[in-house]
Amino acid sequence: MEYLRNFNLLSILVRLVLAMVFGGLIGLERETKRRPAGFRTHILICVGSALTTLTSQYLYLEMHMYTDLARLGAQVIAGMGFIGAGTIIITKRKDVKGLTTAAGLWTTAIIGLCLGAGYFEGAIAGTLAVLFIELILGKFEYKYIKKYTQEIFYIEFRKKGTINEISKIFEKNKMTIVDMEMNKVDKLKKAFITIKVKNSNKIDPVIEEIGRVENVEFVDTLTQ
Repeated sequence: MEYLRNFNLLSILVRLVLAMVFGGLIGLERETKRRPAGFRTHILICVGSALTTLTSQYLYLEMHMYTDLARLGAQVIAGMGFIGAGTIIITKRKDVKGLTTAAGLWTTAIIGLCLGAGYFEGAIAGTLAVLFIELILGKFEYKYIKKYTQEIFYIEFRKKGTINEISKIFEKNKMTIVDMEMNKVDKLKKAFITIKVKNSNKIDPVIEEIGRVENVEFVDTLTQ
């Protein structure tokens, strides 16, 4: 373990590989929930953060540039705010979606910084903590606290009457429509439909069912 903490080719490769693995594990959970920042995004953020810390060490140890080693890492943490902001959506009803994904991206960047610095224990503990929060606490929250979850469906379709068929699909699957916003671009109509559902496992089958409706051009869910 001490050898891997030293600055050498093997330790660099190990840190980058671990960044890919840890970032991928966190991103995979987001990917399965159809979030915009998924598998590859989390890997890239974790690897990029690890490279940032490695670069700081290289400048200090090999180039003898005796500057603040934490400066580059601090810029990563601050810069993640811009990426995280891209996953956050505020609906017409002032509901905020995407905070969990944004927080996960920020934490993934810090895990990458830990790996780049050779702080393997912190990176492992951090990854396990994130997975526990996302996988275990998430289910606990929806089962005992929230009782339900909200999803925003984005649907593109051709004919106005199509929305009635879509509403029937939601009703059949015991999904309650809490908000609907529609607009038209050329001949294509676009709808943002916020639904309330107890079982989030129904989301993918409903997306497939809506996609088979005549005149529906595109359907997917937005972030949460």
